[in-house]
Amino acid sequence: MFGFHRDNTRPIGLDIGFNAIRMIQVAQKEESLYVRAVDQMRFDPDLGSDAALRREFTVSAIREMLARSDFYRRDVVSCLPNDSLKIKSLRLDTVEPEQIEKFMREEVVHHFGLNYETDEIRYLIAGNAHHGDEIKNEVIFFGADRNTIKQHITLAEEVGLTPVSLDAVPCALFRSFQISHRRQEDQHLVSVFVDVGSLYTTVIIGRGQEVTFIKQIPIAGQQLNKDVATRLEISLSEAGVLRSKLRHAEQTDVDPATRQTVIDAMSHTIEELAKEVSLCFRYYAVTFRGERPEEMVFSGREACEVTLLNALRRHLGVEIRIAQPLRGFDLSHVDLGDGEQEELSEWAVAIGLSMKGYDLATAGR
Repeated sequence: MFGFHRDNTRPIGLDIGFNAIRMIQVAQKEESLYVRAVDQMRFDPDLGSDAALRREFTVSAIREMLARSDFYRRDVVSCLPNDSLKIKSLRLDTVEPEQIEKFMREEVVHHFGLNYETDEIRYLIAGNAHHGDEIKNEVIFFGADRNTIKQHITLAEEVGLTPVSLDAVPCALFRSFQISHRRQEDQHLVSVFVDVGSLYTTVIIGRGQEVTFIKQIPIAGQQLNKDVATRLEISLSEAGVLRSKLRHAEQTDVDPATRQTVIDAMSHTIEELAKEVSLCFRYYAVTFRGERPEEMVFSGREACEVTLLNALRRHLGVEIRIAQPLRGFDLSHVDLGDGEQEELSEWAVAIGLSMKGYDLATAGR
């Protein structure tokens, strides 16, 4: 963990997602926080999953953004993509660090398929968990192979950035959400945060300032695009554009029959995803036996997928709102355009990265 530079400027938060690369830098002035610089570039859909082409575009895009935007210093906090990170919750009889380290050496590597000596495994303690009549300790483990980490750091250094920390997407997301959940009355509030991206849906359940549950679900926007593309016999990029029109109420360009076909095409996947999220609720209720979550906050590219939100309301019966990760920040120094709330919610990961190591209790409200 690190503190501010003397100029009170945070490191750049770099979020390399599947659809876009986002960079944001936060700074502090007196008691308030402001966004000093922000920029993003979207991947060409035609790049698909070609690793070499995506890397080439990423290097070029970051260099371009650094050159044209007012980023100060080159320290950066970034995160590994969800498909490079393995997460597992396990129940242990201890919270003693030396015992957990011993468990990691002897047991966790078998769950991850990683090498304790050469790869990276970290953990956080989620709290007391009910296991039958016993009380155990829920521990969330994170694992990644060292070669992937090395490639990620090498890319950052290649574009002139200085990596000062590497984070996990769920941790960055939760940190972003913490900004609006740090009041005294929020210390025991149980909330669910759901980031629906292109490849994964990340579910995080937290109580106050502590993470108690993390789940990565491999069902997200790209699968919905495939469903629509298959049903209408169009390309993935065309399916994405069509779905975006429907989400943004540009329905004058889409006839009612096509609109219903799109909804029907997505229905199976959406129901499957809604059931997976509801299982996360049940796991939390059985494991921690705490207060029922009062709300669900959505972020990410698919945050405003109405059909999904309606399905979740049916399954869970809780209040759902769209995340506002930039709320509370002075934005007068930057131009975010006329982005819809859905698009602004996509900044949750990047904000969480830039804020890593910052005492949120001192942040401006």
